[in-house]
Amino acid sequence: MRILISLFLFTATLSAGNWPGWRGPSGDGISPEKNIPTKWSATENVAWKVAIPGEGHSSPVIWGDRIFLTASLTEKNERHLLCLDRRTGKTIWDNVVVQSQPESIHRLNSRASGTPAMDGKQVYVTFMRAEGDKVVAPNVGSERLITPGKIVVAAYDLDGNQKWKTDVGDFVSAHGFNTCPVLFEDLVIINGDHDGDAYIVALDRESGRERWRTLRENRTRSYVTPIIREIGGRTQMILSGSLSVASYDPRNGKRHWIVDGPTEQFVASMVYNGEYVFVTGGYPQRRILAIKPDGTGNVTDSHIAWRTTRGAAYVPSPIMAGRFLLVVADSGIASCFGAKTGRRHWQERLPGGHSPSPVSADGLVYFTSDLGVTSVLRPGETFEVVAQNKLGEPVSASPAISKGQLFIRTHEHLYCIGKPVN
Repeated sequence: MRILISLFLFTATLSAGNWPGWRGPSGDGISPEKNIPTKWSATENVAWKVAIPGEGHSSPVIWGDRIFLTASLTEKNERHLLCLDRRTGKTIWDNVVVQSQPESIHRLNSRASGTPAMDGKQVYVTFMRAEGDKVVAPNVGSERLITPGKIVVAAYDLDGNQKWKTDVGDFVSAHGFNTCPVLFEDLVIINGDHDGDAYIVALDRESGRERWRTLRENRTRSYVTPIIREIGGRTQMILSGSLSVASYDPRNGKRHWIVDGPTEQFVASMVYNGEYVFVTGGYPQRRILAIKPDGTGNVTDSHIAWRTTRGAAYVPSPIMAGRFLLVVADSGIASCFGAKTGRRHWQERLPGGHSPSPVSADGLVYFTSDLGVTSVLRPGETFEVVAQNKLGEPVSASPAISKGQLFIRTHEHLYCIGKPVN
């Protein structure tokens, strides 16, 4: 019955044209919508453009006529959750979720990098609250002091009223913080991988009360948002990070299977094509693996279908397009693999470096670069560029798709691309 309810809610979300969290309705960047814009500029085919206060690399979340995104007003020691009108971009409400001194971050991170999650009733958001004396950074090449703190999770209703707020545990990382909430049934699931006593924790959506907690034994920072799929008669929550790739039962946190490595740190989320789950990462080695997700226990030596070291990405997540796996490396080198065999069909350079993760709709894949150039590709055995569109502003956030429009957050603005929606 719970599986049927989950499928019903998932289908309802798709049909409504919502983009409810990190990488959209299925958590893998894929939209079921048609007729998404393929050509635009900073002034052409733009429904509206609004300035966003502060800084932030989080992606916009869209539900109905509302857009939610986070921002850090670092000079004021404030972390904000904003709600905008999707028709005009005007701010409906703007709440301070956390007041905190700035935490230590990597130069490519921000203090508002976690994308919120929305279920139609409440929006869930995460930030780090820096607290305590500085500590020597663990797991870094050169000794330096950084700010430790806590992961704060909060829930707000559509009118901006805070329903609950809690801290779920310690967090310390020289690279800063980024965790995107994952919603499953009546739970909010938080990945707390960090360079200390790491964990995954599930909270009750209505109260914020802790429902289960699973320790992550390798105590190594990673920033991966899990995906949840029904595979082989099991509900599997799958993620890379902390020197491993692992699958858990999202209802209780018990582990199904684990693969050692293939490297130390991960950022990119995983994807699933109905046969294999795919991981790309990370640091210090770059690896792509195709894993058969039907095992139990440690499956390192038995369940890897194929692997490669060429073309792997650290930050951008991969994307499935039919029988193809597409990956863009941080350097901007894009690759198309046959998902079944790992055969590389092509490898081509796209403009600029890439931090945002690609999205897809209507048979096309959209790769947005750090320079704000979006390359629209048609997946296939040959490299085909449909269009390249320049906004002229740097971008670190991943795009969102909703109701025939594309939403791109630059370092200063949020763009709504496409025809206006009434």
